[in-house]
Amino acid sequence: MDRRRFIASGAAGAAVATVAAPHVANAQPRIRWRCPGSFPKSLDTLYGTQEHICRRVNEITEGAFQIQPFAPGELVPALQVLDAAGQGSVEIGWSAPYYYTGKDPSLAFGSCVPFGLNARQQYSWWHDGGGKDLMAPVFADQGVVCLLGGNTGAQMGGWFRKEIKSVEDLRGLKFRIAGYAGEVLNKLGAVSQQLGGADIYPALERGVIDGAEWVGPYDDEKLGFNRVAQYYYYPGWWEPGPSITMFVNKAAWEGLPAPYKAALETACGDGYGYMTGRYDALNPPALRRLIASGTQLRPFPRDVIAACFRATQELYAELGNRNARFKEIHAQWDRFRVEQQTWFRVVEDSFANSLAAVQR
Repeated sequence: MDRRRFIASGAAGAAVATVAAPHVANAQPRIRWRCPGSFPKSLDTLYGTQEHICRRVNEITEGAFQIQPFAPGELVPALQVLDAAGQGSVEIGWSAPYYYTGKDPSLAFGSCVPFGLNARQQYSWWHDGGGKDLMAPVFADQGVVCLLGGNTGAQMGGWFRKEIKSVEDLRGLKFRIAGYAGEVLNKLGAVSQQLGGADIYPALERGVIDGAEWVGPYDDEKLGFNRVAQYYYYPGWWEPGPSITMFVNKAAWEGLPAPYKAALETACGDGYGYMTGRYDALNPPALRRLIASGTQLRPFPRDVIAACFRATQELYAELGNRNARFKEIHAQWDRFRVEQQTWFRVVEDSFANSLAAVQR
């Protein structure tokens, strides 16, 4: 074929495709959803990922499917997002499943559980290890379909007014913490409390609580915890890789055209990497700033970690005895966890330890 004819025919084809694409978009219904979330706008990673997913859906569908994000309190309170989505007062919500374990203990596996999976392992279990299918009936009972949309990566162990030198120092400690970690600490004498992100600082400042955990250095610095508590502990054994999710009202999901379902799933998958990447980039300099400002960085003592691990296993056994579905999911999840952690010790962990050793 003559080169000029080939270029001309290619250009004509591109023009046809350009003209045709809007017609495909216009053939679909225009849909507007509202998306309340559990995280304040000041946290540009957690709330920012909610915005990111909503924006990506709009871009992928060329504006035909739009989701408007809302911060806590603008439509519903921070810890009532699952209720709102499940009952259909909104079509979709952005939150963490482990906030709602009072409804069903198995919901925690949609985020993370103590001494569990890191961000990569959680994603793998959900999409390739059977987790999504195991969890679908759990979320269906709440009236929603659950889509993983973000992950913070491994979190810190939180802020304390006094040092934690032994298990005895946990007794009577009033500590803000979410999910089953609170029940684990209660077994060791602490008094756990669950508070929304915006309520933690004032409670810590007034002495209503003695300590609090949130996410990590970047968010914790924004919330100002270093101004009211001196000691910053690691690791957050209760949150090695917590997922944040979109709760989609089940009826709304079933009525969504297939291209829009694909757009939302694609945007949520993008959001998972978006959030994890931002935290990985933003946490190290934030930690340096906190230490420079006087924060005392401390590891949890080994006996404290060991006691927490034992208490965690006791809790899982108790939950399994009370709830057959939790027991079934935990058994499958735990087999996956053991295999993953064995593999990570061979490659990921050994590489990190080897690199640290040679750099020293």
